[in-house]
Amino acid sequence: MAARIEQDHQRFRQIIRGRIRKDLRRFISRGEFIGKEGRRLVSVPVHGIDTPTFRYGDNSPGVGMGEGAEGDAAGQPGAGRNTGGDEPGKHVLEVDVTLDELADILGEELELPRIEPKGRHRLTTVRDKYSGVRPTGPESLRHFKRSYREALKRQILAGDYDPDDPVIVPIRPDMRYRSWDEVKAPQSNAVIVFMMDVSGSMGGEQKELVRLEAFWIDTWLRRNYEGVECRYIVHDVRAKEVDKETFFTVREDGGTRISSAYACCKDLLDRRYRPEDWNIYLFHFSDGDNSSETDNKAAVALLDERLLPACNLFGYCQVASAYGSGHFLNVLQEAFPDGGARAAGEPVLVTSRVNDRDDIMESLRTFFAPGR
Repeated sequence: MAARIEQDHQRFRQIIRGRIRKDLRRFISRGEFIGKEGRRLVSVPVHGIDTPTFRYGDNSPGVGMGEGAEGDAAGQPGAGRNTGGDEPGKHVLEVDVTLDELADILGEELELPRIEPKGRHRLTTVRDKYSGVRPTGPESLRHFKRSYREALKRQILAGDYDPDDPVIVPIRPDMRYRSWDEVKAPQSNAVIVFMMDVSGSMGGEQKELVRLEAFWIDTWLRRNYEGVECRYIVHDVRAKEVDKETFFTVREDGGTRISSAYACCKDLLDRRYRPEDWNIYLFHFSDGDNSSETDNKAAVALLDERLLPACNLFGYCQVASAYGSGHFLNVLQEAFPDGGARAAGEPVLVTSRVNDRDDIMESLRTFFAPGR
């Protein structure tokens, strides 16, 4: 029975997975999820699927059932009057899905390759590795099969084992417990630096596009790396590092100087994240408006000399704004026609344009299709 229930549960999860994949574009573009901090779970509303339950027939009288006369009102008592109904309504099923599952669904739908980490990854993490069994230990680590086997051997050797009545009673000397050792394992670490223009031309709609895309960027990279840190930089004519909440809510009224964000990012990497130890992902969100050609050149120089050589990927996402010129995307494409390719020919700078929420899915494909 337990195995049958497990099979049914797995089948139900597969149905849910298929429905989420079918509606993935809608989930991405509309943000139909509620993050549960600390649990790496999201509640996804799934339409058209009912919670498994028993169903019983309705034996109450109606048209064609039981007594009735010509002229009687059709339907249940109260039909045709302004009375409240007594039938259950349709409910939307909310299913808890891990962010790893969501990332896998995203990868399958967009046909994204798994990311190959770069660098030497000299950072290590200490883990407990079970390496054997021993006769002493806490009850939470008791090895039931080995304990049963020891009890069985003891009773056979003592002549107490009865094949017709195979009762095995372990005693204290039979108990076996898992043992472990602390091991140091290399860990592929990644840092994501999100940068965003918060000048007057970036309104609430643009920030919502950024919030949605940043969520999926974070979700996909966490699926590919064991350790991920996120840092946030906002800028108008000056740049500063902020926390996550401030990043998505702050708004300034000043102009825009993109080079200030790139300089702030460079300083952050120099202080905290060596390219030899970290896989570095940089993402800049802007409406493409910048203060001057002089600052365009300064931003390009910082990219070429400091940021692109240090990172796995630099993603520039230009969001549409009625007040932004959209010119900086052209600046990057002219300055780096090959995407700032390294000697191996791999482009590091990847650009995308998001005019509305429906473009987010294609933007994610553009960023991560190369598998970096």
